[in-house]
Amino acid sequence: METLTLAVEDGIALLTLNRPDVLNSINTQLIADMREAVAEVSRDDKARVLLITGAGRGFCAGADLAAQGQRQEGMSIGQGVAHGMTVGFNPMMRELYALQKPIVAAVNGVTAGGGVGLALAADIVIAAKSASFVQVFGPRLGLIPDLGCTWHLPRLVGRARALGLALLGDKLPAETAAEWGLIWKCVEDEALMTEARAVAGKLAKGPTNAFGEIRKAIDAAGNNDYSGQLDYERDVQGMLGDHPNFSAGVKAFLTKTEPEFTA
Repeated sequence: METLTLAVEDGIALLTLNRPDVLNSINTQLIADMREAVAEVSRDDKARVLLITGAGRGFCAGADLAAQGQRQEGMSIGQGVAHGMTVGFNPMMRELYALQKPIVAAVNGVTAGGGVGLALAADIVIAAKSASFVQVFGPRLGLIPDLGCTWHLPRLVGRARALGLALLGDKLPAETAAEWGLIWKCVEDEALMTEARAVAGKLAKGPTNAFGEIRKAIDAAGNNDYSGQLDYERDVQGMLGDHPNFSAGVKAFLTKTEPEFTA
C-alpha cells in the first residue's frame, strides 16, 4: 500500500500512516489503503487488535486540502466535498468503527481536523505529551467538524468543551485531553509506542468477540433508557454466554489460571 504500512506480530496489527511529508494528511489513496488494510485485519485471525499510529512528526493533519478530491464535472465545490465524503471518507470511518476487534491509537505530534476523528474512532487513545488535538474546521475553513468529531466530542468532553474546541480552534494539549477524558492516557514521548504496544498486547490476549460487543453496548447506552439498556445487556449476555470464550473464562476463574480465549 502506498500511503501506509501494515504488519502483524504477536496478535497486533500495526498500521502506520505513512505520508510524513504532509503530516499523514488524508487523500484518496490513503482512504483506499486504509479501507483495504481494515478489511485485511478483519479477515486475519492472527490479528486480534489494531494499533494505529503516524510516521514522522504527526499522527494525522486531517484531509489533504492540496490533493485532488472526488469532485466530478458539473459539481459545485460544496457538492464535491459532500460527494467525497459519501464515496470515500465516510465509508472509511464506518468500516473502521465497525471492525470487530479492539482498536488502539498511538497519537504522536499534530492531530488536526479529521485526524482527530480518526484517532477518536479507536477504543483506547494514548498520546505523547508533545501531541495536541485541534479542530480547525470552523474558524479556519468555515466548515463543521467531520469524520465523526461531532459524535465523539460531546460524548467524551461535554457540550461546552466540544463547542469551545470547535468554535475557537485552539490546540488542546495531550495532557489536558487526558484530564478532560477525551483520551485514555498521556505519556512521555519516548514511552508512547512501548505503552501502546503493551496495551495492544493485553487486548490481543483477550476475548476479541466480547470486546466488540462492549464497544457496541457503551455506545448504545446513549440511545437507551435504563430499562432498555438492561434488556440490551441481557440479550448480549445470552449471546456471549454461548461462546466458547465464556466457558474458557469460567474455567480459568475457578482454577485460578489465565484464560485462553479462541476468538
